[in-house]
Amino acid sequence: MTSKVTYKGGLRTSCEHLRSGDTFITDAPIDNNGKGQAFSPTDTVATGLASCMLTMMGIKANGLNVDLVNATAEVTKHMAADPRRIAKIEVKLSLPKNVSEKNRKILEHTANTCPVLYSLHPDIEKVISYNWVF
Repeated sequence: MTSKVTYKGGLRTSCEHLRSGDTFITDAPIDNNGKGQAFSPTDTVATGLASCMLTMMGIKANGLNVDLVNATAEVTKHMAADPRRIAKIEVKLSLPKNVSEKNRKILEHTANTCPVLYSLHPDIEKVISYNWVF
């Protein structure tokens, strides 16, 4: 087993990673009867994409002797109705500018083939931008 999710009432869950014991909560979003006081389940999906991309880039960067510390990803999730679902995820990555053009291409390819990206439904629009700026 990977994790355990417990419904706490009030449209809130507590999620525990069993190996580490780390936890986080989710709340239903304001636009779906919730309080919006924490990540919603769909927020975690969209955020998981960016986290996976940066993690995979980090693994590859280690082998290239590239330092990606302080790289960031800004995530925007767009919802659709009928049925309610994630329609679009935008990920804007900010990465160090001192990376060679060759390594940029390698790292971008690595991010574009991350497991979460491949796991998302093809109907979800994914807009990914790479900004080599800091």
